[in-house]
Amino acid sequence: MYFYEVFVSSQRYHGDAALTYSSATELSEGFIVRVPLGNQAVTGFVARKVAKPSFATKEILTVLSQTPMPLALTALHTWLKDYYPGPSGIITQLFLPTGLETKSRRKPKLPTDAPATSLPPLTEEQLAAVTTIHASSDTSFLLHGETGSGKTRVYLELAKAVIEAGKSAIILTPEIGLTTQLSARFTEAFPGIVTILHSNQTMAERRDNWQAIIGREIPQIVIGPRSALFAPLKEVGLIVLDECHDAAYKQDQMPYYQTSRVAAKLAQIHTAKLILGSATPSVSDYFAFSQKSLPIIRMKELAKGKSDLTISVVDLKDRQKFSKSPWLSDGLIKDIESAIQDGYQSLIFLNRRGTARVVMCGHCGWQAMCPRCDLPLTYHGDKHKLQCHTCGFSERTPLSCPECKKPEIQYKSIGTKTLHQEVERLFPEAAIARFDSDNTKAEAMDTLFESVVSGNIDILVGTQVLSKGLDLPLLKAVGVVLADTGLYFPDYSAEERTFQMLHQVIGRVGRGHTTGSVTLQSYNPDSVPLKSAVNRDYASFYDSQIKERNLYRFPPYYFVLKISVERAQQLTARKAAHDLSQDLLSARLAIELTGPSPAFIEKSNNKYKWQILVKAKQRGELVKAIKLLPKNCSYDIDPTNLL
Repeated sequence: MYFYEVFVSSQRYHGDAALTYSSATELSEGFIVRVPLGNQAVTGFVARKVAKPSFATKEILTVLSQTPMPLALTALHTWLKDYYPGPSGIITQLFLPTGLETKSRRKPKLPTDAPATSLPPLTEEQLAAVTTIHASSDTSFLLHGETGSGKTRVYLELAKAVIEAGKSAIILTPEIGLTTQLSARFTEAFPGIVTILHSNQTMAERRDNWQAIIGREIPQIVIGPRSALFAPLKEVGLIVLDECHDAAYKQDQMPYYQTSRVAAKLAQIHTAKLILGSATPSVSDYFAFSQKSLPIIRMKELAKGKSDLTISVVDLKDRQKFSKSPWLSDGLIKDIESAIQDGYQSLIFLNRRGTARVVMCGHCGWQAMCPRCDLPLTYHGDKHKLQCHTCGFSERTPLSCPECKKPEIQYKSIGTKTLHQEVERLFPEAAIARFDSDNTKAEAMDTLFESVVSGNIDILVGTQVLSKGLDLPLLKAVGVVLADTGLYFPDYSAEERTFQMLHQVIGRVGRGHTTGSVTLQSYNPDSVPLKSAVNRDYASFYDSQIKERNLYRFPPYYFVLKISVERAQQLTARKAAHDLSQDLLSARLAIELTGPSPAFIEKSNNKYKWQILVKAKQRGELVKAIKLLPKNCSYDIDPTNLL
């Protein structure tokens, strides 16, 4: 009998260590197995062979694959659970998809004989970028390329070299909606070796794709959002994070990993090249590359030649400019009309879902609030429902006020659904589509991408899914309904997120396909983020931000840990947070504490949340603090925001 430590993939297992099992068959590190855990059978992988323990063990039930998980991934697993501490059962779920115990009934896809599409010639800047990366002994590169400068063409050229060298590539994108565009480009250039992995796939699709990847011996290209980083590739030569600044690269549940940091470690394990590509790099990334003297490659010129772009800023306080619509300025409406007449498309951006963000009584002032969170409920007119976007609570919209019984219900603060209706009123003959997180799968960008690119949709209305990475050759007019939305959040990264969002939205047009116009509507047209975005002035914005971060001791000058305490009562949440704060101070770590204080959303789903912010010059001090935390609190190390 042999004995092995196995990391199990289960949310039910909250321990840090691997569990010991026995096997009559000799196994190797990385073998994927099915093991008993309590009264269930779960998937896991063999960590190492051990001597017979002093306690009784359960036997491994099944070996699911004779192809072990690549050793690079087992090494990444070891690093990840130390760098982003958390239950090993949850961390292991990143590496093993559900359903591996079920045999696929689908016929495996045969390699295609389709010829590869020739890649367009490199521009001078693209060639310089590729040459620099190939010639450098460095492994990490920040590709700071303006929108439309052709960063994807650089990725394709780098992938070509890696494939020819017999290695694989991972190409990451922040949104599932962008995988269709990216995979189309790579599939044309590399037919038969491109696989897509993302959470919108069915369990069977994801399992089959994962098994196909681990079973192939040829070089491959895997494309997807952050989870694709854990694809079971044997030899990786290139990892790309496109739109690397995007907040979606931060895992929003345990373990709260930052994709760029995990990608850097995986690249180190494989001795691969890591490319972080963005027109608006995060302040922390740019600072880190500057301080470590790592290559920052600048691309400023449009890949498709020059294109005239007109940017107008409209002051929302000047209501004379809104004679035709309360939300769309006369100039923006004129630009959209012109685009439609010329056979082009328009994009209207508003980073707010729903029909109305505030529902209230015009007689007594009653407001529809979530009973679980004490937050305003959002009205969704297509379903005639009020919904909380924090906890999911929903109810029918009242026809009269629950307090005074008067039929004076008012809907205020526009969302994308109301905006969609307004655009339909203004342009009744146009084909209009809305894109936000309320879309069904059939309405989503990755489903309708071909229809959008081909011009079948005249006007795109939506939230941030429209601001990221899309290359729409027929897009001519862009409007931002409220450019200041993100500035109202009390967070150190609010200005950075606003600058990035505006810069990216502006970059959807004027990419060399046609002349274009952008209209930014703002209550604060003189704000630094807006002016910097309009002028494409990253350097000035970075300088202003880095001074503030240093002054107030925020990243990248300090590492940050956000600790949250939730309780059923406000007083008990407050007391628990204060007690924990005292415990951390008593530990005499090299840390600073801010708070405790109520979270930005204090009440959520009938629980009250208080926060403690921990800062340290050395990240290891925060890891020590995490190990002191009780089980009934949560934490996020290296958070991208403090809300």
